[in-house]
Amino acid sequence: METRFDIATSAPDALKAMYQLEGYIQKESGLPRNLIHLIKLRASIINGCAYCVDMHVKEARHDKLSEQWINLVSVWHEAHVYSEVERAVLRWTDSLTLLSQTKAPDEDFAELRKFFSAADCTRITVAIGAINIWNRLAVGGRKAHAVDKAA
Repeated sequence: METRFDIATSAPDALKAMYQLEGYIQKESGLPRNLIHLIKLRASIINGCAYCVDMHVKEARHDKLSEQWINLVSVWHEAHVYSEVERAVLRWTDSLTLLSQTKAPDEDFAELRKFFSAADCTRITVAIGAINIWNRLAVGGRKAHAVDKAA
């Protein structure tokens, strides 16, 4: 698979804007790290972005999230390791990542709203939008993930 484009060289101004948004999500949004990891990993799985899944699994491990918690994101509907808050975030992530199919149903937002203020729902939605942009840049640009050395 040949790389189509690399944002860093083809549009460094766009990359800078994405890093600014990412900085907001990571440092200023007030969202807990576990929720940011859930959003990034779940959307990346849905979007089939190997580069991002690889990166976000490693980041979740670095932040000491359990292997089971990380491994079951792809099947969260049937997994028992996620809190009700985490499940609401996963549901909203699915709804917005699959927007053309789901149309962001009211019941999914209502579930999120049980646990979060309107401001935090907006911040969560921004985080979901951002990872979907990253996924589109990586998949659309055919960015290959690194292959780790064998143990």
